[in-house]
Amino acid sequence: MTEVNIHEAKTRLSQLLLRVAAGEEIVIARAGKPVAKLVPIRERVRRVLGTDRGRFEVPDDFDAPLDDTVLSTFEG
Repeated sequence: MTEVNIHEAKTRLSQLLLRVAAGEEIVIARAGKPVAKLVPIRERVRRVLGTDRGRFEVPDDFDAPLDDTVLSTFEG
């Protein structure tokens, strides 16, 4: 991981962003102390709805009141 100071980051931002786009992480520091990190954005994986259909069945008593011993555990 590369560390650059704020002045260098301001003057070379375009170059730093090219490096980040290639997968590198760059830390920006003020007076030698890290204050920010430039990291590449990972592409989001599109979720496909319904892929787990049939893997779980909601029980009929799903929203039934809890047993008193279980309820007291939550309520203290």
